[in-house]
Amino acid sequence: MNAFANPAQAPIAKLLTLMDGSARFARESVHRAAAEFGPAWETDFSAMLSQFYTDDTALLDAVKGYAAFVMDSMRRQKRFEKELSYPAKTYAEAAAEVYYNDDYMRRQYLPGLLLSHYLWPHHYQQIEYFKSYFLPWMRARQVLEFAEVGVGTGIYSRLALQNDVGLRGVGLDISPLSLQFTASHVASFGFASRYQTRQQNIIEQPGEQRFAAVVCVEVLEHLEDPVALLKGLKGLCSNDGKLFVTAALNAAHADHIYLYRQPQEVWDQVEAAGLHMENCFFANAYAPTSPGQPVPSALAMVLTPKA
Repeated sequence: MNAFANPAQAPIAKLLTLMDGSARFARESVHRAAAEFGPAWETDFSAMLSQFYTDDTALLDAVKGYAAFVMDSMRRQKRFEKELSYPAKTYAEAAAEVYYNDDYMRRQYLPGLLLSHYLWPHHYQQIEYFKSYFLPWMRARQVLEFAEVGVGTGIYSRLALQNDVGLRGVGLDISPLSLQFTASHVASFGFASRYQTRQQNIIEQPGEQRFAAVVCVEVLEHLEDPVALLKGLKGLCSNDGKLFVTAALNAAHADHIYLYRQPQEVWDQVEAAGLHMENCFFANAYAPTSPGQPVPSALAMVLTPKA
């Protein structure tokens, strides 16, 4: 019996069919996510697939990109488990290798990252935390405009815009490719008129505008000096506003250069930047297979500026 026989789930069924050819290993992650997260996940995932990937060719390219993204991540993680460190790399080197690499970003990094938000349990758990804790606060606070720093694929900006029809957003990133991908993602849901993108490094170009809500997902580990970014995020947030900030721990990726081993290391930097942690969420990607094995983890925090 087809687990996704419902017409509303047709995009997921199509995804599974396309995975047969180039990413068969990923099929189980689809079924596992559906079993763990249920109808809400199926609805959100189906909507993303149907709205953003409007033809089979685009979806197949995304599947191939995801397969390459996963295999690359697994190779890097295996090396990390042996060496317990990331390869020495400067931010400039990582940026050249990833963020300004047109072929890599379009074919592997961005489509792989977008699908990972739905197919990696700790990534989707982080989204659930954002939707259940931060977005309700934004509505209650009647936030009119938010900023996301390091937009990546645009999924968090899209979710925020989807949650409140009166909300407007600004997406900031150093990568023109991420900005283009995000703009397309947001536009595919009909939110283009409420969202603008801007190529900007907030550490070097702080800007004068302040926002009641600031979002920054998995950027800290991409930098040599994460505290500088946290201070930049604080400067972007109004004194009575809040920030949603995440970090990846023990996760070896091409652009991860700052190694966080424990959540306390992130919390110490939050304090050093003049921010207060109001609430947080933490999840491992999977259970360790042996004692002491480092496991990729997601840490999400709701922060407020200290006076």
